[in-house]
Amino acid sequence: MSSADVLASPLMSRLPPALAALLAHLPGLALAALLLTVGVPQPVLALFVGLVAAALAVYLKLPSWWRLINLLFVPLLWLGLAAELDSRWFLAGFVLLALTSLGAVRTRVPLYLSSDSAAAELARRLPKNGRLMDLGCGLGGPLAKVATARPDARLAGVEAAPLNWLIARIRLMGRADVQLDSLWEADLSECDVVYAYLSPAPMARLWQKVQAEMKPGSLFVSNSFPVPGVSFDEVVELDDFSRARLLIWRMR
Repeated sequence: MSSADVLASPLMSRLPPALAALLAHLPGLALAALLLTVGVPQPVLALFVGLVAAALAVYLKLPSWWRLINLLFVPLLWLGLAAELDSRWFLAGFVLLALTSLGAVRTRVPLYLSSDSAAAELARRLPKNGRLMDLGCGLGGPLAKVATARPDARLAGVEAAPLNWLIARIRLMGRADVQLDSLWEADLSECDVVYAYLSPAPMARLWQKVQAEMKPGSLFVSNSFPVPGVSFDEVVELDDFSRARLLIWRMR
């Protein structure tokens, strides 16, 4: 099976976006290796690999930031090597990646950034003095925006990546309770709205958790990712940069 066949297979749709983005470099790298033997300049090959990887990221419907990363990764890597940068910069980059994103390989939940329109919809639907829980709150963007729009709200979040958690914790100090933990450990029993922007991978298991813990009348809101085999009660098109939508279930 060729690398193009691998990328086109259904398996790719079930991989974490970070791994899919990495594999999207394979066809470009393979072609670049062949072109190198006929004397094509290395800068041209680096740009070629970036363009192919970005095009495949679009084909695989990866988020917009992964498309940009795929476009720039190999060209910037080549520039760094050509400039003979201190190897400690590469180590620092790896540590930063480990603190923010490597958990996605295990959890299959990458860092997605919610738009202002998603946060505004959450604020609108939260009842007076209501409690909102953001599962996988990342850098704390939605919680910060809801806190500004709804000072009466009781806000909480859980985040598994240490650096993301630290940024969210500092950003939301005094306005939200942000815990460094797995989303599976979060208590949803007192929540009026539970928000998740995760990935397809955990949605079936998460549905079991929200059904078991959330009280009748509360709302479970998933950004973009449906629960397999379960119809949602409402959908809200956000018209944001990623063309996302909110899928909403009212618990019974």
